[in-house]
Amino acid sequence: MANAQAISQNQTGSAAQSKGWTKRDTEWCLTLFGTAVGAGVLFLPINAGLGGIWPLIFMTLLIGPMTFLAHRGLSRFCLSASNPNADITDAVAEHFGPKAGSLITFGYFAAIFPILLIYGIGITNTVSSLLVNQMGWEAAPNRALLSFVLVAGLVGVMVCGQKMVLKVTSAIVYPLIAVLVGLSLYLVPQWNVAAQFSVAPDAVSFIKTLFLTIPVLVFAFNHSPAVSSFSAAYRKDLGDNAEAQASKTLKRAAMMLVGFTMFFVYSCVLTLSPAELMAAKQANISILSYFAERTDNAMFGWLAQIVAIVAITSSFFGHYMGTREGLTGLISKQFEGSGKKLNQKALDRGIMIFITLAVWLVAYLDVSVMGMIESIVSPIIAAILFIMPVYAVKRIPSMKKYESKANIFTLIMGIIAITGFIASQLL
Repeated sequence: MANAQAISQNQTGSAAQSKGWTKRDTEWCLTLFGTAVGAGVLFLPINAGLGGIWPLIFMTLLIGPMTFLAHRGLSRFCLSASNPNADITDAVAEHFGPKAGSLITFGYFAAIFPILLIYGIGITNTVSSLLVNQMGWEAAPNRALLSFVLVAGLVGVMVCGQKMVLKVTSAIVYPLIAVLVGLSLYLVPQWNVAAQFSVAPDAVSFIKTLFLTIPVLVFAFNHSPAVSSFSAAYRKDLGDNAEAQASKTLKRAAMMLVGFTMFFVYSCVLTLSPAELMAAKQANISILSYFAERTDNAMFGWLAQIVAIVAITSSFFGHYMGTREGLTGLISKQFEGSGKKLNQKALDRGIMIFITLAVWLVAYLDVSVMGMIESIVSPIIAAILFIMPVYAVKRIPSMKKYESKANIFTLIMGIIAITGFIASQLL
């Protein structure tokens, strides 16, 4: 009887916790936003705006529902595991069996880890450039030392625990939002609306632009690396009430992404003509660098560096979570299959050291593999984010309650994203 009363009180407490909006929800909302908005935001206006304003308007109507529904589906999948402490790798193994589970877990790891390596290169190059070009250093600092200090510092924040990560991410995302909004507003007087709206693409060009640009937006708005940790944290706090509140947080994160990021994209696209956007793409420079060259305004140099550093840092944390989970899942499953006992503390320490050294080495060597990595990891991300949760709804009894027409939309958009990623490499 006492146990029943305790369980009842627990459920009542969890239900009460799930009502309203809390500091936890704000912190996670900002963490999800920060995971999505990486350094790629500086190239997004160029990639998304090249086809003109009309396809961009249509894509804006699609990307919000796409982002929310896909990430909600992945969160529901993570929450569907019978083990309350399960992450995405545990849920995959439980629902699809050891072999399929290991394959999907490997794909999850392979899709996220390379991006983490890119962020290691990006943070090193950006800070080095800031020190020389904006702060007046005569020469770039020793790359081996600089890259190690930066990577070790970022990993050190992760080691401090989830609460510290949420606090740091929340703190750095606010300036990122402020700079994005500030730049967007600063460009408003320079908008040349007529130049963009006067160009009306034909039906074939319109469809081709959508087909090739939707994958770019999917990749830019992707925050799936943090969804597993996010879902586990909500399940720990709210138990059976986790899904409703998690969905609410995911919806607000998607709204923030569409609102702030797309305002920045529109402001840049309406300021530049299609020919100028193409010139920026051919020069392979970020949108802020292009503006800086046009206006010879030193402020843009500072802002470009600040946005890049903040965006890379916030995204690094989310991708570290996904990389750690994927690698832990792969190693744990190998130990379980062999019947050996796993020392979890030693595993965590080993993974931390491996990630630190791997990211540091790649950052030090300044490996240039970004295009190749994006072409490989993007279809995997789209498959795990869009296709797998929809398939799980059909196959897993505990997820049958989530069947809806929205899943058809998510599935179609996932197929377009995957085929678009592949086509973009061939065309």
